[in-house]
Amino acid sequence: MDKKTIDELVTRFENTGVVSEGNPRVKAIVGRLLRDLMLAIEELDVTPEEFWAGLNYLSDAGRSGELGLVVPGTGLEHFLDLRMDEAEARAGLKGGTPRTIEGPLYVAGAPVAQGEARLDDGQTPGEVVVMQGVVRGTDGQPIAGAKVEVWHANHLGNYSYFDKSQSDFNLRRTIVTDAQGRYKFRSILPVGYSVPPGGATDRLLQQLGRHGHRPAHIHFFVTAPGHRKLTTQINLENDPHLWDDFAFGTRQGLVPPIYSNDDAAAMQALGVDKPFHEIKFDFTLHAEQAQAGVPATDFARPRAAA
Repeated sequence: MDKKTIDELVTRFENTGVVSEGNPRVKAIVGRLLRDLMLAIEELDVTPEEFWAGLNYLSDAGRSGELGLVVPGTGLEHFLDLRMDEAEARAGLKGGTPRTIEGPLYVAGAPVAQGEARLDDGQTPGEVVVMQGVVRGTDGQPIAGAKVEVWHANHLGNYSYFDKSQSDFNLRRTIVTDAQGRYKFRSILPVGYSVPPGGATDRLLQQLGRHGHRPAHIHFFVTAPGHRKLTTQINLENDPHLWDDFAFGTRQGLVPPIYSNDDAAAMQALGVDKPFHEIKFDFTLHAEQAQAGVPATDFARPRAAA
């Protein structure tokens, strides 16, 4: 079937059974995707068996809650970030902390702390890490009262809420910066993890000849009045998958050095008997923009809430 015939077919579909004007934006998107899918089926000679296998795969991924892994795993979430970068560059927004993927494991409602917090529940094994820094605007001025939402995996690569063996909001907090824009937290070093073995994402990646491993990382939302929301994460240096992340989340500028602190007084203050890790990382936010063509960075998407 040639393109002209497919175009005529899509037009017939759009003009059959019409009972209202509908939503022009939805009509445009569905029409385009439908046409592109038909062209792909034609050009790749997709068989009916392959088509229904693909549809059943998506249904299975939805039932198992893995579409949130399939999207970053295919690179689509990184693609959306790059489109946002381009839109901001066209609007003249320069600098700022790089954004990167949110992933599917955020949970709203984490406890709020002023200035400083401990993320782990005291029962989670792992090496102690202290991370701190300053939230600033692109003018270099610290931002008091900014919210730094942080979440990460435990020593087994699992996240609280989704892993029912962990305490509520373990390794999750919202930290409000102090008058100097500072935040600080104590936690345990997360480890990298893999997609669920045998799950929808794993099966797709195997067919693509790819692995499903992520390097160790820590997620952040950083928000402040009058500023654009930042969705980002830092990755831990020396992880074997640091630059080979199946979800394409690692970006330049998001791999801070990790230092070892063996100062006796510092260890005593933390109540630990061996050296701990330190990370220093500042966040820089863009001011909110009102001009056309700059997409919002705080947008609705399905997210868990405890």
